[in-house]
Amino acid sequence: MPMRTPILWSEALLNATSTSKSSESHPAEAPAPKQPLPPRYMHDTYAEILLPFASSPELFERYTNAWGGLRTGMLMEHLDSLAGSISYKHMLGPGVETLGRIRERGFYIVTASVDRLDILAPLSPVRDIRLSGIVIYTGTSSMEVAVKMEALGVSGVEDTLLLGRFSMVCRDARTRKARPVNPLILGSREETALYSMGENAKKRRQSLALHSLSRVPPSSTEAEELHTMYLQYGQDSGLSNYERVWMGETHLEKTMLMFPQERNVHQNVFGGYLMRLAYELGFANASLFTRSHVTFMSLDSISFAKPVPVGSILRLTSQVLHTTPPGELPGVVVHFRSNVLAIRS
Repeated sequence: MPMRTPILWSEALLNATSTSKSSESHPAEAPAPKQPLPPRYMHDTYAEILLPFASSPELFERYTNAWGGLRTGMLMEHLDSLAGSISYKHMLGPGVETLGRIRERGFYIVTASVDRLDILAPLSPVRDIRLSGIVIYTGTSSMEVAVKMEALGVSGVEDTLLLGRFSMVCRDARTRKARPVNPLILGSREETALYSMGENAKKRRQSLALHSLSRVPPSSTEAEELHTMYLQYGQDSGLSNYERVWMGETHLEKTMLMFPQERNVHQNVFGGYLMRLAYELGFANASLFTRSHVTFMSLDSISFAKPVPVGSILRLTSQVLHTTPPGELPGVVVHFRSNVLAIRS
């Protein structure tokens, strides 16, 4: 079920114009649900994508990086698309293979956040890759999708390369408000464990949101930790033999125009494409900071606060926030942020 739109951009513009005129004369209201949504079996939401890099040199050429490996950012793009496809499959049923028009379906699904992506094994040597996923938890209007990347060896051996989780939310196509999703049926202890994992991930996000700096000030314990860090790193504390860089000097950004070729079925910029841009800018920043080739290990979280419209100007910024102390395995933590620039005053 493709997450890239099959509709021509010219047609999408016409549809947007006609929709805005009709909504002005007839304000849309969310219809009340007539009956409970039918529950879905967890295993019915399973979907996979096969990328035969080892057996298709033409395909590998499209994904290869400068060092002869695979472009991780492009694989992230596929994972986001897969999570969206799985979410629509959960809502529409396992027998539906095409999405159709969003307004005719009455709802749409967007990526709210990427909870975690962990690289468990190197992507090289290049082998055939299988991306798969499944809905592991459903809330009132949200879904947790677990994804996996596996390498398929010629002998049939499968190596797990990556594990991750996506949080998806369902919205009414007319009102843009939350829309209920189908509940899950749990058929085994393994599915119950997966459901519990997804539920705990949602509770953890909610707890972090309630205690974020945008809501509450630092606690006394956090303030003490900041003061200790200042005393350790803000002054000459025995690290004079090591090169030190001010955090403000690690700032790296780029500004891009968002084109319709990177749009999704909702006629906004595809979230997976934004993930790829974030990864590639972060990779470049870490490489410049370390002055060496770096290896991606994990993605902590990405939150999508608002949709990015086609035609907008996007500013992408990154900054090194943390490095491992001398004597430990070298590691760099890079923060990323993107903002849509207002060009009208």
